[in-house]
Amino acid sequence: MAHMAHMAGMLATLPVTLSPPMTALAQTAAPAPTPMPPAELRPLLPTARLLGSGVLRFFGLRVYEARLWVAPGFQPERYAQQPFGLELAYDRKLEGEAIAERSIAEMRRVGPFSAAQADQWLALMKQAFPDVAAQDRLLGLTDGRGEVRFFHNGQPTAQTRDAEYARLFFGIWLAPQTSAPALRDALLGLAR
Repeated sequence: MAHMAHMAGMLATLPVTLSPPMTALAQTAAPAPTPMPPAELRPLLPTARLLGSGVLRFFGLRVYEARLWVAPGFQPERYAQQPFGLELAYDRKLEGEAIAERSIAEMRRVGPFSAAQADQWLALMKQAFPDVAAQDRLLGLTDGRGEVRFFHNGQPTAQTRDAEYARLFFGIWLAPQTSAPALRDALLGLAR
């Protein structure tokens, strides 16, 4: 029982992104029907299509499935200048504060920023990311010009207009410097 409690505590603080010993796997099961874009995505990207998806696992346990929704003509190398949505569909409970703190650490892999920016962005993400449970969805939308909006199960949680934040935050998954290159490839629909 103590082992189960320890595992539950560990899972509650899992990061939103990959770091050793985590792995990302592209979905390899039989093709499922393509999911519909989330309703909250449609006003920004009425022509959105699913570019790719991947699963984050921790010691073999599914943490979430990530999906990248893009407009036709999306160019991965220019992700920060284009509108898109990144959706995370969770398979287990995680604390929102831990997700926010891990996001700051992962953003530092993508590029440098000041302590003042870190404080500002951490406060934003603590508002944007509530605690999540299995079946919950977090969606981050960017307009490609610096506006970022966050949703939890379809309900708005936070927004900002900060192009540098948008580039670094979404770079957690989409920048070449990501700690999760296999997940990046899966999201971008690239063969590895």
